[in-house]
Amino acid sequence: MLSRNAQGLYWMSRYLERTELLCRLLRLQTESLVDRPVRDIHAGWQRLYMSLHRLPPGGSLDIGIEESDEYTLADSYTLAGDLTFDRVNPDSVWNCFAQGRENARQMRHRISSEMWQRLNLVYLRIRSLDIQDIWVSSPEAFYAEMGADIGAFSGAAETTMYRDEGWSFLQIGRFIERAQFSAELIVQQIAIDVEAGEYREGDWLDLLRVSNALEQYNLRYGISVYPGDVMDLLVTDPMLPSSLSRSFRAIESELDSIGAGPGADSFGAARRMAGRLSALVQYEWPDNLDREDLLNRALEQSRELHSLINSAYFDYPVAGAS
Repeated sequence: MLSRNAQGLYWMSRYLERTELLCRLLRLQTESLVDRPVRDIHAGWQRLYMSLHRLPPGGSLDIGIEESDEYTLADSYTLAGDLTFDRVNPDSVWNCFAQGRENARQMRHRISSEMWQRLNLVYLRIRSLDIQDIWVSSPEAFYAEMGADIGAFSGAAETTMYRDEGWSFLQIGRFIERAQFSAELIVQQIAIDVEAGEYREGDWLDLLRVSNALEQYNLRYGISVYPGDVMDLLVTDPMLPSSLSRSFRAIESELDSIGAGPGADSFGAARRMAGRLSALVQYEWPDNLDREDLLNRALEQSRELHSLINSAYFDYPVAGAS
């Protein structure tokens, strides 16, 4: 497969996965405006921006106890607009979706017509919207529909895309994005808890919901939510689609399926790194008491894995080139 095709499918998948994850988070965040305390609402925005390594409009999310519900609602309107439709913010839902669609447009010869049609229907529906359009009715409904649209795209890919190397690059992009985003959310939630000197059950409940893991958590641990149990499930459960363990194992499998590319040395290093990440969450996690340190190592190594995949398949040295 040509490197530009592999790269296009990889990034298409990453951007669309990020779009779906952002929509899940924003849906939970806007739903929380109805009945959650002001501090919980601000903690949710803080976790979201910290996970993206961005500052919000105004540069700070620090609040005072005296802030009113009306102020919080206005603040949330501004933050939701920044993270949803802001064309300047590269991490907004709009920009992530637009980047994913642009990569899909360039890869139309590598994806099915059903996949392309799905993305175009979404684009036609949202291209002229802004935050005011969705805020006056039901912002959470917009995020739910947007997330369902990306899910429908994934379903179309599952049922129509040819299972060649292109499929493998699409899967690798999806699982690297999922693993990095999930690990980042947990790390930032730990940081928020440390700063507050306590944990809020609702915050960890949100992490289960955004990972579609609440039902499985309740089956295994019951209805009481404890950070350690949440982390164990989201990190180590190989049967949970959103877990780090499943993501890293899937990357291993897809790299094995593709095999060595033009950058053979980088492929070998990438395959070893994927195996190292799987071992990290499977074997080191149970005995490691410093969960934050291990998650930060997983983040660092997953970023290195991305670089190695880039060197192995997308941006490799060409023999004889000066």
